Amino acid sequence: MKLYHGSLVAISQPEIRQATHTLDYGRGFYTATSCEQAEAWVRRKGNERKSPRGFVNVYEFDHSALGKLKSFLFYKPTEEWVDFVMQNRTVKGFCHDYDIVYGPVANDRVYAAFALYEGGVLNKQELIRELRAYQLVDQYLFHTEAALQSLTFIEAKEILL
Repeated sequence: MKLYHGSLVAISQPEIRQATHTLDYGRGFYTATSCEQAEAWVRRKGNERKSPRGFVNVYEFDHSALGKLKSFLFYKPTEEWVDFVMQNRTVKGFCHDYDIVYGPVANDRVYAAFALYEGGVLNKQELIRELRAYQLVDQYLFHTEAALQSLTFIEAKEILL
């Protein structure tokens, strides 16, 4: 299975990185199953940082790793997914022990819905109903070095901005 990682640099050796802000699934190496999603990230970050180019890094993922490593898989928004995302975003120092996490990407529309939930405007069930109405893209987080071993670098496609 091919996975994609948008970046302003080519990344032939993925590594676990601590983000400068809170992320849906915590620290690690994020990939998408959609090349378009990765390219959109490159364009957004490239424009923010006034970079002339970026890269969609392409990897082959050994899907059998999901059965060998500790994995947490969310195929659609659920109460458990909401709780997990909220812990990663709001609990200072929260760190889970999963090697790989798979689930929906919290894009700008999803962030707005989560903000309504955090503010008490939506309850958890209303949030989930709202999110299930969206066409969500998905992502894989590789949280450990063991998980990164399931990725094989294929290429870095240059994106001129």
